[in-house]
Amino acid sequence: MDLSIIIPVYFEEKNILSELEEIKRKVETSYEIIVVYDLDNDPTIKVVEDYIKKNKLKNIFLKKNNIGSKRGVINAVKTGIYFAKTKVIVVSMADLSDDIGKIDQMYLMIKKGYDIICASRYMKGGRQIGGPFFKGLFSRLSSISLYWFGLPTHDPTNAFKMYRKSIFDQIKIESDGGFEYNLEVVVKAFKKGYKIAEVPAVWRGRTEGKSKFKLLKWLPKYLKWYLDFFT
Repeated sequence: MDLSIIIPVYFEEKNILSELEEIKRKVETSYEIIVVYDLDNDPTIKVVEDYIKKNKLKNIFLKKNNIGSKRGVINAVKTGIYFAKTKVIVVSMADLSDDIGKIDQMYLMIKKGYDIICASRYMKGGRQIGGPFFKGLFSRLSSISLYWFGLPTHDPTNAFKMYRKSIFDQIKIESDGGFEYNLEVVVKAFKKGYKIAEVPAVWRGRTEGKSKFKLLKWLPKYLKWYLDFFT
């Protein structure tokens, strides 16, 4: 296997099968999938177990979020990184928002020597379809302004990224809120001299379930890492 695909889930039983099938159709790079859940009563677990059994799969694994006592996307990603068997990881949401067809292109760029590949909604060829208006506005303005000041990606806040697993030996995730960890990792990696690149990607707002993103709650946490770029 060349790649570990980490999928954090929280009651994504309506979306997860479509996500797994899309990966199967669109990704040619050899991969394992690590589905990380928070709660034992999450119906997503049964859906994934049945899918594995029905298709006799040996490359999809269910893991419980076991990093610390706090649930949520950050520790779910940390759990996925811990269990990943490959040297390259990509984080994808289970809500069908990410442009899965870009994974092979991202992996080729990793092979060329880059350490982080960002799927970018805001570079030429990228696009955002749907999603909360103010979330999108804040993300676009903050991302583009950092690009103007030298960060080599138009979209550091997008969760859909590919990493060399080894960078997490040098970069400790300090974020404790949620998706702001994406900005934290890119800012820290840039300041440490890691090579960052991007590919244009289309992001789509979810059609099933409710978004876990809380702008007002997480805005101060994003600002912390935004300002850290300038220090």
